[in-house]
Amino acid sequence: MRHRRIFLTLLLAMFAVPDVAESQFEISSRASSIQIGGRAHAQYAASSVGSVNNDFFLRRVRLIADISLNDFIAARVQPDFARGKIALQDVYVRLGFSSKFRVSVGQFKRAFDIFELSSSTDLSIIERDARVEGASGCAGVSGICSYSRLIQKLKYSERDQGIKIDGSLGRTSYQFTLTNGTGINVSDENDAKSYSGRLSLAASDKVTFSAQLGVHDYLYPSVHMRTERGAHTKTARGVAWGADVEFGTWRDGAHIQASVIRGDNWKSLDSHNNEATFLTTQIVASYYSEKSGRLAGIEPLLRLSFGDPDTALGENAGTVVTPGLMFYLHGKSKIGANLDVYSPESGDTALSFKVQTYLYF
Repeated sequence: MRHRRIFLTLLLAMFAVPDVAESQFEISSRASSIQIGGRAHAQYAASSVGSVNNDFFLRRVRLIADISLNDFIAARVQPDFARGKIALQDVYVRLGFSSKFRVSVGQFKRAFDIFELSSSTDLSIIERDARVEGASGCAGVSGICSYSRLIQKLKYSERDQGIKIDGSLGRTSYQFTLTNGTGINVSDENDAKSYSGRLSLAASDKVTFSAQLGVHDYLYPSVHMRTERGAHTKTARGVAWGADVEFGTWRDGAHIQASVIRGDNWKSLDSHNNEATFLTTQIVASYYSEKSGRLAGIEPLLRLSFGDPDTALGENAGTVVTPGLMFYLHGKSKIGANLDVYSPESGDTALSFKVQTYLYF
């Protein structure tokens, strides 16, 4: 309870002092300086699927503490209080040997997907996976066959616990992560580890090309190893690879992110434990127009997403089209609306209308 009161006090202080909300709250501890910030996202979601209720809920309520001990040692702690539960997000210590070589230990995003690595405070799309509540049937991952749904549920992206190495040299930057593979706030289930790598090249100030590779370890029951208590489990690995391009920057005219990923759908296995091969691609385009007065900017957007969970089979893929509009109030604080239209190759079209407020402090 004491920790909750401390976080609540800091949150109230940020709302009470406008300058703090704009520039972050900075305090000093026994051996470091700490900057406190955060975000609160409230969402309304309505689905065309008849069995699903429309819902108001807190999508994210996060406080972020960026800690600096000195020029060499830094850290971040980011808890999330959404839906009345406390869950740790980013929690790591980083050793900055130089801009060319940094080492982080803890929990962080894996070095893989451009859309996952982009912050939710920057993205124009409200939900990365374009979820449509009540719609399901995508092989292996359930839900809908969208780009981020496949990447996330197959655990090639999102947060995990381990070691991260990153750096940059001129126009080239890299990231490498070695992690448990079990996801956020979950202990490892075997001795194997998952790893991901991402290499980026800035062709110009506005165009960046990247390539990525991910290897995920998982357990599956072996039909050849049985005892009186049942089947033993073995460790296997799924592999995914892809490339992406980014044009422009956030809140500065035209901005485009496009990616294509192919790999093993290890959650969709046949009777001989053979993996399916998935293919997915996505493009999100937006245009930010700066305004004056109470409205800082307007940003229309469009997402096109395609996901095929098993390229060897027909009539099992799906597409998502998302038109949307963002109204910027101040900085990264904004109000947005998205209409996610999901069209499976086999089945009925389903829609999800979402409105979300973004408070950034």
